[in-house]
Amino acid sequence: MSSLEPKSATLIDGADIAKIIRDEVAQIIAAKRAQFPRFHPHLVILQAGARPDSSVYVRMKAKAAAEAGIKFTHVQLDADVTVDQVIDEVTKLNRDDSVSGLLVQLPLGEHVGPEDERRVTEAVSPQKDVDGFHAYNIGHLSSRASSPLFAPCTPAGCIRLIESTGVPIAGSHVVVLGRSDIVGTPVAAMLRKRDATVTQCHSRTKGCPKSYIRNADIVVSAIGKAHFVKGEWIKPGAIVIDVGMNYIPDPTKKTGQRLVGDVEFDTASKVAGYITPVPGGVGPMTVALLMHNTLQSAERLWSLVRERSVVPLKLNVLAQVPSDINIAMAQTPKRIVDLAVEIGLRPDELESYGKYKAKVELSVLDRLSHRKDGKYVIVSGITPTPLGEGKSTTTIGLAQAIGRTLPSQGPTFGIKGGAAGGGYSQVIPMDEFNLHLTGDIHAVTAANNLLAAALDARMFHEATTPNKALYSRLVPVKKGVRKFAPLMLQRLKKLGIDKTNPDDLTPEEANRFSRLDVDPETITWNRVIDVNDRHLRKITIGQNDTEQGHTRTTGFDISVASECMAVLALSKDLADMRERLGNMVVASSKSGDAITADDVGVGGALTVLMKDAIKPNLMQTLEGTPVFVHAGPFANIAHGNSSILADRVALKLAGTEEGDGPERQGFVLTEGGFGADMGLEKFSNIKCRVSGLVPDAAVIVATTRALKMHGGGPEVVPGKPLHATYLSEDLVTLKEGCKNLRRHVSNARKFGLKVVVAINRFLSDTEAELELIRSQALEAGADAAVVSSHWAEGGAGAKDLAQAVISICEGPSDFKFLYDLDRSIEDKINTIATAIYGADGIELSDLARKQVETYTKQGFAHLPICVAKTQYSFSHNASLKGAPSGFTIPIRSVRMYAGAGFLVPICGDMQTMPGLGTRPGFWEVGLDEEGRVEGLF
Repeated sequence: MSSLEPKSATLIDGADIAKIIRDEVAQIIAAKRAQFPRFHPHLVILQAGARPDSSVYVRMKAKAAAEAGIKFTHVQLDADVTVDQVIDEVTKLNRDDSVSGLLVQLPLGEHVGPEDERRVTEAVSPQKDVDGFHAYNIGHLSSRASSPLFAPCTPAGCIRLIESTGVPIAGSHVVVLGRSDIVGTPVAAMLRKRDATVTQCHSRTKGCPKSYIRNADIVVSAIGKAHFVKGEWIKPGAIVIDVGMNYIPDPTKKTGQRLVGDVEFDTASKVAGYITPVPGGVGPMTVALLMHNTLQSAERLWSLVRERSVVPLKLNVLAQVPSDINIAMAQTPKRIVDLAVEIGLRPDELESYGKYKAKVELSVLDRLSHRKDGKYVIVSGITPTPLGEGKSTTTIGLAQAIGRTLPSQGPTFGIKGGAAGGGYSQVIPMDEFNLHLTGDIHAVTAANNLLAAALDARMFHEATTPNKALYSRLVPVKKGVRKFAPLMLQRLKKLGIDKTNPDDLTPEEANRFSRLDVDPETITWNRVIDVNDRHLRKITIGQNDTEQGHTRTTGFDISVASECMAVLALSKDLADMRERLGNMVVASSKSGDAITADDVGVGGALTVLMKDAIKPNLMQTLEGTPVFVHAGPFANIAHGNSSILADRVALKLAGTEEGDGPERQGFVLTEGGFGADMGLEKFSNIKCRVSGLVPDAAVIVATTRALKMHGGGPEVVPGKPLHATYLSEDLVTLKEGCKNLRRHVSNARKFGLKVVVAINRFLSDTEAELELIRSQALEAGADAAVVSSHWAEGGAGAKDLAQAVISICEGPSDFKFLYDLDRSIEDKINTIATAIYGADGIELSDLARKQVETYTKQGFAHLPICVAKTQYSFSHNASLKGAPSGFTIPIRSVRMYAGAGFLVPICGDMQTMPGLGTRPGFWEVGLDEEGRVEGLF
């Protein structure tokens, strides 16, 4: 401040104060960016047309932004732009995380009235409304009980100028001249909040406002009338804030006019204690406070983007654990939209399916591509009994426990394929999980069966149609023009026919193009259905008279055994899925060439059927922990792991920004099907090879029941009571069975993985048995072995397990593959058999050897291996328990999953269509009187 002259008011220099504010903003931004390089406040101004006065204001703001280190974008729209077009642009900028502040430069034009201008300003997100004019912010500004996200810049500038005098606002009598929404009304509200007694005068105030002004300690004038307030009206020593900007004639000026305020400065400055000049008073403050608001918005949005605080649901744990369905039905899940906010998803990234489940848009991967991934843990197990050993239950319980242990870190995600868990460690709503979910399996079924139908139809038409007619039907004349479909051009290129005009093909070329010439004996593509139906394992098709005797023996698989499901699980994005679906090989031609889905012409259609299925499904556990449920390829015929995309999305959501410490890194727990010889091996050699992701650790789930079975215990049969061996202490049998656990731990070590053994506690387990398993695991090389009671207690029961996993994930990963892809097919199979299964070697049947030769000639020898075998033994023989040795793995045949990208050696008779037992579970399933599902588990 500077003194005008003796006995004159002290000048409140808005330009100096504004510079201090801008400098502070610049310093804060520089310091923040030094720690977080991606932090960059960004102000966007939308302007319609190029009104000179509006353009001047925009340039002023651009200059101030540059000085403060704020990124500035000027979006200039056509002068005749419609309101809806402006709102569309505003909506796009609302969704752009890089934009901190957004304002629309008014007026928009003579064709836009006040109501439409209000529509536009209300379209701006309150979180980016740095002008402070949104009804949300104005409303909170007026309330004593709340505060706005932003105060309007000019009123906030007025407050700063008053505060700079050091005169207390509280208790002062303030007169505000004017009631505009831009200055008068908001500044009055802000002064009231600071405990001033405010009198607001306006054009309808009776009499002259001088009677009010004479008693005012502070005067704020914003009426737009030059020299309206006279010096004689001012109370001696009062503070005068002049917001007015009025032009009056002045022949001494080049322009013939000069800028003055609402207050007659010459007379008022002789009476007031403090006064703002015009120009140089309030004006510079408006722009400075806009920069301040933009920084404030950037800091808030930065925190919101990084903040991931999952609020746990309270569990009512009972000593007598109820049935799974009763536990699930007793819990009220969070709304999925609320969970999405907790983990950092935006509303436009969520596609809700009811209240409690949703699909997540893959665009989130682009938005968070800069983040460092969270910790990545694979959960597998020992060789299971037919009852299962609680691997899914452990995955969910562990996810709940890590969330409890590290509530301030990034979120912990469970990644699921098939099973929902059990006890107090489940995915909910459990009935929706186990039934249709979001229809992904139906999409896989439709795609698979479309390809099967297309293949059989093509074979029928080739068998019943002459060459010329076949070509004409494939490439018909439409409106006098014959044109190849895009996939047809791709097939021509594959055949080496460099022509694009259908009429240019020679008869020989047309025949090669038209006829796939499928060898029926080589068809590997079955139809699928999502029902266990043993009678569809082998069927004959084409028996109707209309098929003219063209019958064929084929069969049905269970839907999750379809290569379409494996493709879904291994696709990295939509384009990758399209390519993989088109590359699926369904048969060979009679000349030995591979015939793909694209050759049949159906690759694009398959992608359309599965375009929604590629989006991961978001659900939650009983304790409100996020879970992605996506893809479930059959673990004993395919790779048995959930989708790469679900893992990638979760890893980014659990990840950290540049500058974040490791304490903010979350965890992603992904599950591999069956024992570690299958799920973990295929996760490592196939899934990680495709995804490029590197696991930080492995959890191997073990139970006394399975280990006793491997130690020579009686057979475990679903539906039959357990033998006494499994319900009482038997350390001898248990120790012998621990050989199975030791081999699994050793195998995990071959991939360079750190290993935690999770001992899933059963009610009948004794302390001596649990300690024996723990000591055996540690002797085998596990980094930790922990007893966990998550089935009976939820996350609280897995607290020690969570701490062990967190501890071993510190530091880098030494992950490595078991084999190189450039080795021969036979050599890669042999490596898995000897190094993982403990076999002496492999023996290929004549058929398998012929298939290996064919695939090698066709250029598929570089693919990884996905062995199809029993899940109940390290060997091909389910009766060989424990850690067998001295056996040879017979390879009956080798299937090619060219789309999924692996070769499948089949050991023995693998059933890809399960059957129903004598007493299936559907006997108990139904609806209660309130329409709720009961009897599932």
